Amino acid sequence: MVKKVALLTAGGFAPCLSTAIGALIERYTELSPETEIIAYRHGYQGLLTGDFLTVTPAVRAKTRLFHRFGGSPIGNSRVKLTNVADLVKRGLVPEGVNPLQVAADRLVADGVEVLHTIGGDDTNTTAADLAAFLKENDYHLTVVGLPKTVDNDVIPIRQSLGADTAAEQGAIFAENVIAENGANSRMLIVHEIMGRNCGWLTAETAHKYRGWLDDQEWCPELGLDRARWDIHAVFIPEVEIDLQAEANRLREVMDTLGCVNIFLSEGAGVESIVAEMEARGEEVPRDAFGHVRLDRVNPGNWFGKQFASMLHAEKTLVQKSGYFARSAPSNEYDLMLITRMADLAVASALEGVPGVIGHDEERGGALRAIEFERIKGGKPFDFTVDWFRQLSVDIGQGEPRPADHIGLN
Repeated sequence: MVKKVALLTAGGFAPCLSTAIGALIERYTELSPETEIIAYRHGYQGLLTGDFLTVTPAVRAKTRLFHRFGGSPIGNSRVKLTNVADLVKRGLVPEGVNPLQVAADRLVADGVEVLHTIGGDDTNTTAADLAAFLKENDYHLTVVGLPKTVDNDVIPIRQSLGADTAAEQGAIFAENVIAENGANSRMLIVHEIMGRNCGWLTAETAHKYRGWLDDQEWCPELGLDRARWDIHAVFIPEVEIDLQAEANRLREVMDTLGCVNIFLSEGAGVESIVAEMEARGEEVPRDAFGHVRLDRVNPGNWFGKQFASMLHAEKTLVQKSGYFARSAPSNEYDLMLITRMADLAVASALEGVPGVIGHDEERGGALRAIEFERIKGGKPFDFTVDWFRQLSVDIGQGEPRPADHIGLN
């Protein structure tokens, strides 16, 4: 019997965190009601500082509520246990101390036998570092992760929790933003969507939005024209972007319709933007994991400025759906996926089987506890799938061609 388990959520938000917390608590209550549960606040930060909440009987009685909300009730942070300098700077560990040792000792002091991490590749690779340290130093503790990321880019996991909801919400966001297509006689709209290295979320958001367009009735005789509401370009990191050729094509769209609507993955073109900043001698902002701070680099504004000039746009609107989409409650698809994964996570924990729960693409798509050492980020979107190839052709971009690298070519 497992006497005590701990939960934590980490990294950026996704529309699954609150639901996953509720699902884990519900499953433990069903299978092992005597197991005590605590939740570290703000991810690994709470683990290092010993800041946690206790799951009381009153909480267990209300777990259904967690399925109705987005965000994470226990809080997140971006903390990497192996980035010692950052942790010292933030006052989370004293200088000269191994943070992995601090985390391990805290788990032992708190009597934790199982740690559930709910996060993306950074969260779970950090969990892998911790799991390896625990094993090497004979700590008897099982770490079981759940895959969370709106980017859907964790190798070798087929579908990450929350990604489908984020795409659905991004499409809803676009419905209102693209209604601005008549706000000016030459209107440029850039819808920036999350996705650092992977274009899946942008592509799937565009796919769902165009499905919504298919379901509408139009009246072009009085300006309610599907062509004005449609997407005219989709830019993702994996696909070549010929800026000049696209500008020539989109200028014709602007001349004909009086508007251009672009769906942009925030990771598309970042290398070019970073190169420009470095050439100017500017410091490129990065997070604790070494990633470029995309919120500070602002790819949407960069693309907006480039195309505004080249298309002779009179008004440019850049809108980001990321925070709207990532903090939504889980949709029905994700609710089902979370429940299945949480059930296996609890079963694995009770059996002492570590790993990250997911459909393993390298093992025939089986839902299993995937070995931590096989978990990594950066899985590219397969832009050769039929639906995306057809979408690209339908909006006038033609057959997508692979980029030589992530960014503009």
